[in-house]
Parts: sequence; structure tokens; C-alpha cells
Amino acid sequence: MKNTALTSTHEALGAKMVPFAGYNMPVQYVGVNIEHETVRKAVGVFDVSHMGEFLIEGAHALELIQKVSSNDASKLTIGKAQYSCLPNNDGGIVDDLIIYRIKEETYLLVVNASNIEKDWNWIQSKNDVGATMRNLSEDYSLLAIQGPKAIEAMQSITSQDLSAIKFYNFVVGDFAGIEHVIISATGYTGSGGFEIYCKNSEVKQIWDKVFEAGADYGIKPIGLAARDTLRLEMGYCLYGNDIDDTTSPIEAGLGWITKFTKAFTNSEALEAEKQRGPERKLIAFELDERGIPRQGYDIVDGNGNKIGIVTSGTMSPSLGKGIGLGYVPTIFSDISSKINIQIRKNAVPATVIKLPFYKG
Repeated sequence: MKNTALTSTHEALGAKMVPFAGYNMPVQYVGVNIEHETVRKAVGVFDVSHMGEFLIEGAHALELIQKVSSNDASKLTIGKAQYSCLPNNDGGIVDDLIIYRIKEETYLLVVNASNIEKDWNWIQSKNDVGATMRNLSEDYSLLAIQGPKAIEAMQSITSQDLSAIKFYNFVVGDFAGIEHVIISATGYTGSGGFEIYCKNSEVKQIWDKVFEAGADYGIKPIGLAARDTLRLEMGYCLYGNDIDDTTSPIEAGLGWITKFTKAFTNSEALEAEKQRGPERKLIAFELDERGIPRQGYDIVDGNGNKIGIVTSGTMSPSLGKGIGLGYVPTIFSDISSKINIQIRKNAVPATVIKLPFYKG
């Protein structure tokens, strides 16, 4: 089990630690609902240093990225980031990721912790163009400072104008007394804020100064359990739940990051799928009655026939009702369609809704 540079800090704060993607990670500190509300109303800090970081550089860096990723990375200018995915050869997804253009010929790829080795090997296997690849995952830490008060709370510890950093943009600058930190507005909670990339040797200083600066704003450390409820309220996909090696970006509702203006891995088959329409789709649903949908629960029709499966589900702390994502045949995917979630012996009625669940 690997530790992040802040593991001992989390333990000292009384965090409940769990194994996650090969790392010893804080799942919660004082309780999921309290932590969730902190991010929705004030500011909270996640240690997500388990995430992977790859640097792809050189004259052929963009060529390699264009070949392996679904989105059009040629649209990226320096200081911009892009959500994308790595399609596999069989219609599924190797991983989803964020691509940052750091310099003219330097790109940072941020991948999911559980897929670091798989993604590295996959991209490397496609690198017949001579791009330089470096795996920085073991050397870098990542903090997500999230919530509506994040800008106000953090402005005192940087000379950068945080309010000027638009969504999916970033700057490289000073933060909490450390130079050359990536400050990125690419959150996963839907409540605004920043992600801070720094070296492992720098993260403790940054953590401490972040909590000093945020003391008057109700800042709290937040665990991975609240991260999951926050992202689910926005309908953001989680790799391993809502997308994986068997789900296509088209059926997962990720057509918007799948650009057929260029060739990429399996692009012809995915374009054909888009044109004919997928046989199944990832839907968002709310329960009409009390209950908590969980990953793996069956989705059934009015006659009790299984039509799909829940990929993510929870009791929404913000809405006070059961919400979830799941795959169903396309005929059941229209907004306002009625479905049922099999919770133990009960088929609980639910309604297909338009994302996000949480409107802010």
C-alpha cells in the first residue's frame, strides 16, 4: 500500500483511512454529509495525490496525444486544459483524463490512480512518433481546494489573480510560498475552486498555509466519500463505475469529448456508432420514493424485467433523495421516462432526469 506525502497528516487529523487504488487514502474525517456541505457552502481540501501525471514533450507530443485521445487537443493553447478519454480498440475506454498544455511542446496528462500503469503502457505502445514521455506520478502531489469561498480564502497566499482563472484554464505561479505551482480551475465537485499540483516535498507547506488562509472561511479537510457524492450530484463519470473498458464514450454521454475531425484509436467504429445511435445509454435518475440506489443494483421495467444496472448511486446530501447513474436500452433513456430500481425485494420507481442533479 502506497502513502501520499500527507498520509501522516490525515492520520493526525483523525481521518478514517482506507485502501484506494493502491494507496492509503482518507475516506472521511467527521462525516460524509458534513464534509459534502462544507464544499457546497464554504471551502474544503482534498488530498488527491494518488492521481497519475505524465509529461509528454517534444516536436511529436501533440501527434501522439491526438492519436490516443478522443478530444481535439490541437485546440489547446498554453494555459488551457481539456477533458478527454483514451479509447481502446474494442469500443471501450482505457481511461478518462485531463490534458494540460504547459508549453508549446509540453503537455501534462492527469490520469486516474487505478490506471496509472495501464495508461502508461497503452500510450507508450502507441508512441511510434518519438514523443518524449515521463511518468511523474510518484513525485507529484495534488490538492483540490473546492467550494464557493475558495477564491476569496486563497487569494492572500498567491500573487496570481484567482478570480481571473476561468474553468478549465490554469496558471503556473507562486502559491503558499512555493514557486512554479500549477493552479488549475478543473474541479470535480461542481462548486468551483482549484487544483494545485506541486512536488511531494512542497505539499506539506502548501497544506498548512492553505488551512491558515482558510481558517476564517470554515475550511475543512474532505475525504474521498464526499468527493464521490459531490461528483455524482453533478453527473460526472467515475472510471470503474460509469465508464470502463466495455463502455463506449458515445453511450456514456461523452460524445462532446469525442471529436471526429481527426483520426484516433478506433475512431471509425465510434463514429459509426454515433451515426446509427448507441443501443444503450448512460442515464441519470432520481428515486420517486424513499430508498438508496447502489452500484450493481438492477434497473427493471414495469413488469420486473431487468433492463439495466446502476453504475453509481447514493443518497444525495444536497437534495435529500436517492440519485444514480446507470445503463439502459436507448428506448428507456428519454428524459422523464419511468424506470424502477430493484432495492432488495422492492422495485422502487424512479424518473430519468437531465443532468446535473444539483443545480447550485
